[in-house]
Amino acid sequence: MILDSKSPIGPLAEKWTKHKFNSKLVNPANKRKYEVIVVGTGLAGASAAASLAELGYKVKAFCFQDSPRRAHSIAAQGGINAAKNYQNDGDSVYRLFYDTIKGGDYRSRESNVYRLAEVSVNIIDQCVAQGVPFAREYGGLLANRSFGGAQVSRTFYARGQTGQQLLLGAYSALSRQVANGKVKLYPRTEMMDVVTIDGHARGIVTRNLITGAIETHAAHAVLLCSGGYGNVFFLSTNAMGSNVTAAWRAHKKGAYFANPCFTQIHPTCIPVSGDHQSKLTLMSESLRNDGRVWVPGTKEMAEKLRKGEIKAKDIKEGERDYFLERKYPSFGNLVPRDVASRNAKEVCDEGRGVNETGEAVFLDFRDAINRDSEDAIRARYGNLFDMYQQITGENPYQTPMMIYPAVHYTMGGLWVDYNLSTTVPGLYSLGEANFSDHGANRLGASALMQGLADGYFVAPYTIGDYLAQIGPSPIDANHPEFAKAEKGVKDGIQKLLSINGTKTVDHFHKALGHIMWNYCGMARDAEGLTKAKGMIQELRKEFWRDVKVLGANEELNQTLEKASRVADFLELGELMVDDALDRTESCGGHFRLESQTPEGEALRDDENFAYVAAWKFMAENSPEELHKEPLVFENVKLTQRSYK
Repeated sequence: MILDSKSPIGPLAEKWTKHKFNSKLVNPANKRKYEVIVVGTGLAGASAAASLAELGYKVKAFCFQDSPRRAHSIAAQGGINAAKNYQNDGDSVYRLFYDTIKGGDYRSRESNVYRLAEVSVNIIDQCVAQGVPFAREYGGLLANRSFGGAQVSRTFYARGQTGQQLLLGAYSALSRQVANGKVKLYPRTEMMDVVTIDGHARGIVTRNLITGAIETHAAHAVLLCSGGYGNVFFLSTNAMGSNVTAAWRAHKKGAYFANPCFTQIHPTCIPVSGDHQSKLTLMSESLRNDGRVWVPGTKEMAEKLRKGEIKAKDIKEGERDYFLERKYPSFGNLVPRDVASRNAKEVCDEGRGVNETGEAVFLDFRDAINRDSEDAIRARYGNLFDMYQQITGENPYQTPMMIYPAVHYTMGGLWVDYNLSTTVPGLYSLGEANFSDHGANRLGASALMQGLADGYFVAPYTIGDYLAQIGPSPIDANHPEFAKAEKGVKDGIQKLLSINGTKTVDHFHKALGHIMWNYCGMARDAEGLTKAKGMIQELRKEFWRDVKVLGANEELNQTLEKASRVADFLELGELMVDDALDRTESCGGHFRLESQTPEGEALRDDENFAYVAAWKFMAENSPEELHKEPLVFENVKLTQRSYK
């Protein structure tokens, strides 16, 4: 298949406007004849479901949580980007576009990224109208702060709980449509498969997580808004329930999976404390506005610190290494996440880590408190400081925070064109579930921007174009493909329940996570990736031979839920390794040890790898087929990324 991005022709700034005009429309009377399924009710899903319902479509929205308010979008902390230029510091739509392209290390599609920057200005107005309590300056204007990878202040925020406040706004819009009868909400319901008829997506198969009931739902179009796959690493900042199942099942029905090896390691997380942990906790990137990152200047002093012979306050200013400020004077502590993460790992690998395990650096607010007062810092970051103290038992107003990189976000996802359509007609992917906007590294505060852009301002236009072309003829819910897909789901569940092995699901998930982190984590090389591939294959065989899934299907069964998700992670993990092996360059969060500059920075190979890697599922236990979408840069110059 030739991957057609369907990017409009013409000047960059006019593409989206012309594309909207050229898209076919569905008249208001006909919209009520169409049914649309939305899987996931985070920012992308809730905003899309609310917008489509308000337009007049019949919408079914599914989430495995007990309420859309519990979607993982709620965990986002630091802010949402928009090119409003309220600070009058030189920001613009083009600058946001450029920063995003550069931040993604030139591995994203120009047309999609420019549209994202263009509609960002509308998102803020939409959210303010919904009552989202963004922080404001003394005079009442909306406040902005800086984030990594930018030299302007364009990040709107609500203290350290921006995701929660934005999700409540989208949830309010969704609830209004539920009350109006335009949206039917299915909580505690997990999508298990996509139903395709004649190559088009025509519905989904679901499992009721309370009763175990397997059901099918028909629609004219299906939107997957199911988030990212960071939990393939087991330990990540994602919610425990976050998984890849919806996207992976769609992949096995014909939707290409793009750039799976592009995962983001966030530099500002609370370090691992022991084998008992099931997830990690994010400390917002916004903290790097005022916190200074440092380690002791010598290995000997770090060893004294780890042994408890000295404390951070005993280390004099001249004995501290503010390594990000030293190496990147232009951006300092606000370098992009991939750069900050690699440098934190580097100083810890040198033996200068500051906690007992040696895998932590300091994030110190001493200077900011002395400069602006403790009250000022409390007003900006109070809830984040409280969360840190509750988890670690240390007061970050008095002692520096300890942080270390951890898996956070996934830039890879289902391949989509300019319309957010996957390679399966009628199947769309929004938000973190798709690959489209962030290239090889996402800039902070851009996830919320993309989720709401896709849901509020992109999908309602592009899906209408598809629906107008297929017409409003009813979907036959009795078509044999529905029964076939339902049987496939039931057979898969029965297979898991019948193994009756000796090892828990978590045993396999943790084992996979160790493999992925050690060999496909912050740094990769051919030897390690090849080893990881064999280890994952053996682990998957052992899983299907020796996993123990307790209980039955016809009940609340969290072990069964996990087993189904881990089975998908085991397959995805191997594809991530294959993708990382194939891409022998370094770019963004994908750091191949064989491809780096003399200074240790990521070294791209634009001649051979300026493309989107889109993988096609072929058959069970068979290698996937690689397809390439060339990336054409007409508006930015490909240069070696530098933040010095």
